[in-house]
Amino acid sequence: MADELARLLWGPHEGPKRGPRPALSLDGIARAGIEVADAEGLAALSMQRVAELLGKTKMSLYRYVPGKAELIALMTDRAVAAPPDLTAGDWRTALTEWSAALYRAFERHPWLLEATVGARLMGPRELAWMERALTALDGQGLTGGERLDAVVLLTSHVRGIAQQSRASGSEAETRLVTALAGVLREHGDDYPATLAAMTSPAEERDQALTFGVERVLDGLEALIARRAARSPSDR
Repeated sequence: MADELARLLWGPHEGPKRGPRPALSLDGIARAGIEVADAEGLAALSMQRVAELLGKTKMSLYRYVPGKAELIALMTDRAVAAPPDLTAGDWRTALTEWSAALYRAFERHPWLLEATVGARLMGPRELAWMERALTALDGQGLTGGERLDAVVLLTSHVRGIAQQSRASGSEAETRLVTALAGVLREHGDDYPATLAAMTSPAEERDQALTFGVERVLDGLEALIARRAARSPSDR
């Protein structure tokens, strides 16, 4: 199964080994799946729905894609698209831009938050995102593992904020905020720090993405500075 997925994501793409001339393409199938997931979420995705959208039978899709898991992998790699160009600026500017671009990708396709969890094989576009971020940290005195951990930390922060944003404005969140406001009105004297934070101006509260990215980069910058300050004998 893993070998088949690797072939689907990385090629070569030979198409069906039997039957008439291919009437579909992996790209077309993946984009139809993206259309379904964008409109209705990943739970609504099925081989049947994609086949109907393409005007084909479900069985015809199986000649190209073995199942839903492989379809989601193809969709994911196309939905993330190409990573941003990070050639301009220093490493900090590059990773700030990278994080913002990743957040926009999650905004465009919220189902990516579900599709990009767990152990899985990444496709060429998704792996290119990691490559760009790791490359931005070249020459900064960090080990390969530290650079990888830095990218994972940034990704986790962006994912967390994207998940919160996805829930923002929902009926459940509105009820929760209303209930919490009532609790704080009645018991605010017992939780003064929480009350002050929750009632601060919106422009001070709604900066979690930028605030978190900057703090992660501050930590990396401090580590890089400590490494650079070491004497050669200490390295």
